[in-house]
Amino acid sequence: MTQDTSATSPSTRDGGIFGRVNAGRASEMIVDQLRQLIRDGRLTRGDRLPAERDLAEKFGVSRVTLREALRGLEANGIITTRVGATGGAIVTGPTSQLVGNAIVDMLTISHVSALEITEARQVFELGIVSLVCERATELDIAELLEICDRGDAALAQGSYPLSLSAEFHSRMARASHNAAIAMVADSFHGPTVMSLRRAHAGHPETRSRGNREHRQFVYAVRKGDAEKATAIMRMHIDRTARYLCEGQ
Repeated sequence: MTQDTSATSPSTRDGGIFGRVNAGRASEMIVDQLRQLIRDGRLTRGDRLPAERDLAEKFGVSRVTLREALRGLEANGIITTRVGATGGAIVTGPTSQLVGNAIVDMLTISHVSALEITEARQVFELGIVSLVCERATELDIAELLEICDRGDAALAQGSYPLSLSAEFHSRMARASHNAAIAMVADSFHGPTVMSLRRAHAGHPETRSRGNREHRQFVYAVRKGDAEKATAIMRMHIDRTARYLCEGQ
């Protein structure tokens, strides 16, 4: 990862934003405090935390305890630790992939069914079609069609990776030009692949049909026909839900 020398340090402007923590659960409290500072906007992406020794002193803990807390924050993608003169702990924020992995783990451990995931997709994806039709650019259209082209090429070779279908749906969400929608869609990539794999296990022939519907959807979006695009997407996702119901 390239070094970012523009990162700023709150140590020069913190005004005492870091508070001392109780020894009993010090590491956990440090994590909670730093999370809250980020949520409140008092720490932002690109901010460099104070040096380890200074930060440990501010929290009133040992450097060992501080390192434990920072490792937890880094594992969750909230900070990145860099080495060198311009390094240190930098506020970054979790990636969609990291959030997606956490969602897959949560859904698996919670025994959320593939059908429930698909029902969530019905609510979410059908709800954003009108925005996609209104805001999609020529670049959005071109990139969506390129995914369809890759799908056709894969089918011609006798295969169609379901990750390609999930990629299409994530890219479709980005065509809404709403950052919150795009992040949610990207983080749902893993659960979408999981539900598609279960739904289409006994219906391999539907992969070519699904790719064809992707293309038809893009054509409707290009025309700004939200009604037709919604109808295509509803039929597309409803079929997955139906197959999952049959398999129960």
